[in-house]
Amino acid sequence: MRYVMLGKTELKVSKVGLGGIPIQKSTADEVRELLLALKEQGVNYIDTARGYTVSEELLGKALEGMHGDFVLATKSMSRTREAMEKDIQTSLNNLRTDYIDLYQVHNPSMEDLEKVVAQGGALEALLKAKEEGKIGHLGLTAHSLQVFERALTLDWVETIMFPYNIVESQGEELMKECTARNVGFICMKPLAGGAIEDASLAVRYVCSNPDMTVVIPGMYSPDEVKQNIAAAMDESPLSETEKQKIEEIRNELGTNFCRRCNYCQPCTAGINISGVFLFDGYLKRYDLGAWGYDRYQSLQIKADECVECGECESRCPYHLPIREMLKKCVQDFREFEAARR
Repeated sequence: MRYVMLGKTELKVSKVGLGGIPIQKSTADEVRELLLALKEQGVNYIDTARGYTVSEELLGKALEGMHGDFVLATKSMSRTREAMEKDIQTSLNNLRTDYIDLYQVHNPSMEDLEKVVAQGGALEALLKAKEEGKIGHLGLTAHSLQVFERALTLDWVETIMFPYNIVESQGEELMKECTARNVGFICMKPLAGGAIEDASLAVRYVCSNPDMTVVIPGMYSPDEVKQNIAAAMDESPLSETEKQKIEEIRNELGTNFCRRCNYCQPCTAGINISGVFLFDGYLKRYDLGAWGYDRYQSLQIKADECVECGECESRCPYHLPIREMLKKCVQDFREFEAARR
């Protein structure tokens, strides 16, 4: 295993870590088996979140006797001091520990981020917990380039997690800034939420970028652990055959794949367009239908409220048929809802 310094945190972490989304549907025994495989292969970085239903709890149970072998990272969508204080304590309880290495502000909008840093905001609780020795370092996760750029100006942000993969390269310039400012870059969605089927090529591509610090693919089984590690440890240059396949994947997914750059926003009707596509992806690709459906239902304005003005499509740099894609999402969620009855 190759180890790297996670930016200014000075945490020494494996180049490959575990993304904690998929284990929500695993059993405690399966998660234990997965962690043992990670340990055996030298993986020491685990990422989870308060929003991943039972992920923290399953990890806490599976980590019994192994806490010292892993760097733990989690995150919260709380924006106020009071709510964040509760979430930090819940995370500590769930993970069965008195110390979390990295606690992250989970996917704030620009408006949310201002709440986090304002008086009475979540940052106050995070700084207090850090002072008390409950958490070691602070980070932020984002899907928006605007939030990514803003985060780089905040001196308390030690790591940034952002999507990066074969079809989502919109963050590359800001990744270079991370390197220049010694901010750790954590790569989420290396397989584009499961849309890229060739996992080895996807991981190889991500790891070929020197500005990528640690990649966290979601993994279910020891076999997936071995496959992802083998790909990450292969530091040979991408072959011409691999480059050709990368272009084929881009061409195939480019016609209907949202990169979450959010140039389509603001929507005339107030729809969170990239959020709808993100939750629809969970519905179909992660086999986490109920979770994706519930997150979609939490949106104040649903995709079926689209007025088909077309302004979003005129701003999309990838010329996606957004209106038709939103209709398909509406259909997907309705079919899922009907199947639950």
